Amino acid sequence: MLFSFLILAVGVALLFFAGDIFVRGAVGLAESIGVSPLIIGLTVVAFGTSAPELFTSIQAALSGAPGLAIGNVVGSNIANILLVLGLPALLMPLRADGPGMRRNLIAMLAATAIFMVMLGSGHLGRLDGTILFAGLCAFIAWQIRDARNGSAPPDHDFHDDIGQAPRNRKKVLGFLIGGAIGLPVAAQLTVAGATRIAESFGVSDTAIGLTVVAIGTSLPELATSFTAALKRQNSVALGNIVGSNIFNIACIMGITTLIAPIPVEPRVVSIDMWVMLAAAVILAIIGFARIPVGKMVGGAMLAGFAGYVATIF
Repeated sequence: MLFSFLILAVGVALLFFAGDIFVRGAVGLAESIGVSPLIIGLTVVAFGTSAPELFTSIQAALSGAPGLAIGNVVGSNIANILLVLGLPALLMPLRADGPGMRRNLIAMLAATAIFMVMLGSGHLGRLDGTILFAGLCAFIAWQIRDARNGSAPPDHDFHDDIGQAPRNRKKVLGFLIGGAIGLPVAAQLTVAGATRIAESFGVSDTAIGLTVVAIGTSLPELATSFTAALKRQNSVALGNIVGSNIFNIACIMGITTLIAPIPVEPRVVSIDMWVMLAAAVILAIIGFARIPVGKMVGGAMLAGFAGYVATIF
């Protein structure tokens, strides 16, 4: 049992490290060939920061643990709102006041609703993956168009989140190769550790995906939200959560199901996807009504998350 947790911990840690150097290498490459910061922020960084979850979900689907792939996405979307927003709010009140926030909240609700319809069928196939990925491409194109027109100007430097990208060509290549090798290895360790833990506890791989793996892969978003809260960058903290939830559904589930169709467990349809929807609606209400997320609201979110996790086991 202890060894399984160790494998999982090493896998998650390596996911963060490999994902970080891969994103920085990709940004360095994009900057070296003259891609604009706007395009880099909305595409390279957005895709790159989803790489750990993407590799984990693909590996889970190919390894015969499809519930882990779905649990990773559904659980991460729940954790991103109730945990990632709730914890920083205990330190500093957050308010949804960034440019384009309401538009992105609508996109998040639409993606969640479409994903729920797909989950309700009991099976995610390649057609579902095509629809989700096409929606992602349309969303990115919409973001780029609006940003270029000035209706949704970027207010945050992506270098604050990923660190300095390498400039030297050898470093860029090294970062890319290191990330490309490290991510699949990390995904294999994460999936292996998670499935062994599920077997030891006698629970489904979906349960582990909804909890242990989902929380683990949400830690980068949690760190970003904490940093943004301390810097009083409210739009960054909330925008990070909204964007992550959209990419989890459209990018991770879209690409994963294009590679390997996934059956959906009854519990996901009857309970988990509704909790995901409830969390999304709560965030949308906070965003549209510009309700400050302080200690009381943050505490309620954390209590709700703890109660949800308790129902899984």
